[in-house]
Amino acid sequence: METTSSMVKVKAADGDMSAFLARPAGAGKHPAVIVVMEAFGLNAHIKSVASRVAGEGYVALAPDLYYRETNGVVGYDQLPDAIRLMTGLRDDTIVADMAGTVNHLQSQDFVRGDRIGVTGFCMGGRISFLTACKNSDIKAAAPFYGGMIAGLLDQAPKITCPMLLFFGDQDAFIPNDEVAKIKTTLSNLKKSAEVVVYPGAPHGFFCNERDSYRADAAKDAWERLKTFLTRHLKS
Repeated sequence: METTSSMVKVKAADGDMSAFLARPAGAGKHPAVIVVMEAFGLNAHIKSVASRVAGEGYVALAPDLYYRETNGVVGYDQLPDAIRLMTGLRDDTIVADMAGTVNHLQSQDFVRGDRIGVTGFCMGGRISFLTACKNSDIKAAAPFYGGMIAGLLDQAPKITCPMLLFFGDQDAFIPNDEVAKIKTTLSNLKKSAEVVVYPGAPHGFFCNERDSYRADAAKDAWERLKTFLTRHLKS
């Protein structure tokens, strides 16, 4: 599907937040997906994921949650800088900024405001989970290898949307027992949630710009994500 893209401004907690917008070309309303960045910032990879999502018939919006910083993008070989940026965020302002992102989408005449989902990677995976806990306007959530999701499970009873969660069993940042705890907790709460774990896959397996990229796992996850979004956002 032909798409267009541009940088836009979103009204967020502390002013205007830049965001990358990609959407199908032409007239009509489409469901939307918020694509949440990794700890490395709103970089070319995250923009490419948003463009891929738009190519499937969605309005994709990737917010720059580091908009308070002078330089909010660092390389994949700059992990200490990424950790510094990530730890500078607070959950209350994340929730507010994500609410602003949802509100921005709902105000656009080319968006189906009642069909908004979220996906995210690494830090963005945790933020996707947190947003599903806090914002009932989210109708589908698909976190990829979100670190510290286990620390949010006390908020999981508030989740109202279906979820699809991706992990690798060789993730040095997310122990397998934490993944098991996430799966068990969501099951006990009777949430509509599927947890997919890829054997041999490390953290960051979806990103083809990282050494941790695993093509087979990334391809399977993409197909599962497309099916999930179609089922819950295009109906």
